[in-house]
Amino acid sequence: MDFSLFPHKRNGFEAPIRLVAIDMDGTLLPDFSTVVSDRNRRALREAQEAGIVVAIATGRRQAFTAPLLEGIGLRADTPLITSNGAVTRDFSGLRYDVTRLNPATARALCRVTEGLGLLVFTLDKATRPDLIVEDIARARGTLAKWVESNKHSIAVVKPIEDALGDEVDLIQGMAAGTIREMIEAEQRLKDCDFAGEFECIRTAYPGNDLSILDLLPKGVSKSSALARLAARLGFAQEETMAIGDNWNDETMLDWAGTGVLMGNATSELRMLAPERGWHVGPTNKEDGVAVMLERAMAVLAAAGSGRV
Repeated sequence: MDFSLFPHKRNGFEAPIRLVAIDMDGTLLPDFSTVVSDRNRRALREAQEAGIVVAIATGRRQAFTAPLLEGIGLRADTPLITSNGAVTRDFSGLRYDVTRLNPATARALCRVTEGLGLLVFTLDKATRPDLIVEDIARARGTLAKWVESNKHSIAVVKPIEDALGDEVDLIQGMAAGTIREMIEAEQRLKDCDFAGEFECIRTAYPGNDLSILDLLPKGVSKSSALARLAARLGFAQEETMAIGDNWNDETMLDWAGTGVLMGNATSELRMLAPERGWHVGPTNKEDGVAVMLERAMAVLAAAGSGRV
């Protein structure tokens, strides 16, 4: 057992992991797939049986996350941190936490990102449509596939600002397009006169020439949601582990007692790992999530037997 993967110690002993937050795309899921592998499925169930709280932490909204986890056998109280931390519910649908995006800020964001990629807003509602889009024609390649998968959840409104009234339950905006488009959009957002009123979190998929900017309420991230969840459950920071592969996982890996970057992350992120104290695990093709959960369970079992 490589105990060096879990560096936080209490009284000279390895601190067992009690809560683990796991990203979906590129982490729990293989590339270009929405099917969780058999080994990952088994490890998720076994971790829960061992007493570890398994939380899913994703940029996806709940309606696009929960169906991918059905049939795995996860407990109804499994926490789902969705929309990059804006909403936390459990698998049964019980809401723990939500932070809403100011509609006035959302309308201003429309003006700043105009002409660059596809702009989408997510609503916190159980009924469809819960996605608002202005110009579906801008969705090409991978984005076109996303639109097709979500077509029954999408309302097309032009101009999009007309759907963003003060009574709307907004939780997240998303600008998506080519790497070049989103570099320009990110710079515009940094330079706008209300930049302090929202969070802009980047996710990039260079192989697909796709980048996503998640536009979130101020202070919202996967890390802030994980911190609140740990406090709610009574777990110390050093008892947490986070596993992810992309830029929207960055602060979550920093916050967790043990941060694990997937081996399939970009070289830029992997280069940051030593200075940030992240461990680099196996890739998503190698069931990296299962490998890390199995090691966490071994540490927890050793702690229970007094061997650490």
